Amino acid sequence: MTTDTIAAIATGMTNSGIGIVRVSGEDAFSIVDKIYRSKSGTKKLSEMKSHTIHYGHIVDGDEVIDEVMVLLMRAPNSYTREDTIEIDCHGGVLVVKKILETVIKYGARPAEPGEYTKRAFLNGRIDLSQAESVMDVINAKNDFALKTSMKQLEGSVLNVIKEIRGKILHQIAYIESALDDPEHYDIDGYGEELDQIVETELKKIEKLLATADNGKLLKEGINTVIVGKPNAGKSSLLNSLVGKERAIVTDVAGTTRDVLEEQINLNGISLNIIDTAGIRDTEDIVEKIGVTKAKEYLKEADLVIYVVDSSRELSEEDHDIIKMIEDRNAIVLLNKSDLTPVTSREEMEKLLDKKVISVSAKEHLGINELEETIKTMFFHGKLEFNDEVYITNVRHKAALKNACDSLAMVRKSIADGMPEDFYSIDLMSAYEELGKIIGEAVDDDLVNEIFSKFCMGK
Repeated sequence: MTTDTIAAIATGMTNSGIGIVRVSGEDAFSIVDKIYRSKSGTKKLSEMKSHTIHYGHIVDGDEVIDEVMVLLMRAPNSYTREDTIEIDCHGGVLVVKKILETVIKYGARPAEPGEYTKRAFLNGRIDLSQAESVMDVINAKNDFALKTSMKQLEGSVLNVIKEIRGKILHQIAYIESALDDPEHYDIDGYGEELDQIVETELKKIEKLLATADNGKLLKEGINTVIVGKPNAGKSSLLNSLVGKERAIVTDVAGTTRDVLEEQINLNGISLNIIDTAGIRDTEDIVEKIGVTKAKEYLKEADLVIYVVDSSRELSEEDHDIIKMIEDRNAIVLLNKSDLTPVTSREEMEKLLDKKVISVSAKEHLGINELEETIKTMFFHGKLEFNDEVYITNVRHKAALKNACDSLAMVRKSIADGMPEDFYSIDLMSAYEELGKIIGEAVDDDLVNEIFSKFCMGK
C-alpha cells in the first residue's frame, strides 16, 4: 500500500450548494497549510486539534480562490485512518475544480476510484464486505436495499462470518494439536462430535445462501416484462404503474414496436419494467423484430406480467403466450375490467396455474392487488425490514456456496471413516472461502478490481 497523499472531489461534478474536496495522507496538513489562509492570517491548520472546523480562504499565492470551511481529522480517527482534511467550498463546478487543482499543485496526487475506501479497508477500519456495502448504499434503489446495505456497513455480514470462521478455526486447531501431540489429546469419538458442529455451521451458511436471491432482487430490482397480444393494454398498464404517459397508447394494434424500459418503486419493491411489442404473427419487418425481442426478454425475466384483454375472447396468440409462460414466474392481468367481460377469471385459471387479477389500467383498478401479489410471490409477503442478514453480493454468494461444499466434504469424510487430517483439509478450505467475503483471503488483483468500480472521491 502506498502512503502518499491523495485528493479528490467528494461531491458530484454539478453545481450545488456546497462542494467538498477531500485530502488524505501523511502530508495532508502540510499541503493544506500552504493554501489555507485564516481570517486572522496567522492560524496554521497543522497546529489545530483534530475534529475541529476552521473558517478562512483557499489561496494560490496572492490569488483568493474561495471562501471555505475546513474540517480536520487526524489519524487514526478518520475514514481512512490517515490524516484527512475536507475542504467545504461553494458548489460551483469551476471553483471545486480549481481547489482540487491547487491541492494537487502543492503536493497531493489525484485519488484513484474508490481509493479512500480501499485505504479504509487496507488500514483495517472496515472489512471487504463493509467496503462493498459503501457503494451499495450510494446506489440503493429502494428503502429495503438502503437498509440492507446500511446493516452490512454496520457489520452484519462481517459478524456472522467471523462467528462461523471462529468455530471452524477452533476445530482445525484441535485436529492439528491432536495429530502433533496424540498423548495429550483423545480423539476417540471426535468424528461424531465434529459432524454435529459442522452440521450446525453448515445450516447457518445455508440460511445465508437462502437469502441471496431475495437479497439480489431487493438490491437490483425485479426484472419485469409485460407481454400480451397487440392492443391488450400493455402500454396503458406501464403508464398506470409509472404514473405518467411513458408509452404511446392508441386503438391501433401494434403501436408498440420496440421495448420501453422504466424503473418504478412499488411500496419498497423496485421493478425494472420492460414493455414489449404485442406478440403475434406479422409480416411487418419492424414489428417482427419487436416481437422477437419480446420473446427474448420473456425468457430472461424474473417476473412476467401477462396482460389479457378481458373484453375479447382468447385468440391463438393468447394460447401461444400461455405456453411460453407456463414454467415462468408470471401474473395474469385481466385488463379492461371496466368493460363487459368476455374472458373470465375462471377460464384463465383453468388454462394457466397462475395468479389471475382483474384490473383496469385505464381506471387504475386492481394495481394494489398486483403489488401485494408481487410481494407474496417473491418475499412471501414479508417485506418488513428485520434483523435478518441478507446476502446481496454475487461474490459473497459464490464464496458461501464453496464453503458449503467444503463442509459437506467434511461430513462425507467422517461418514466414510477417513483419517482426521482429511477433515482438516476441507475445514481449512471452508475457512478460506469465508475469508474471501471479509477480505482475509483475497489477492491484490481482486481487491483492485472491486475498488475500481467505486466512484471518484469515495
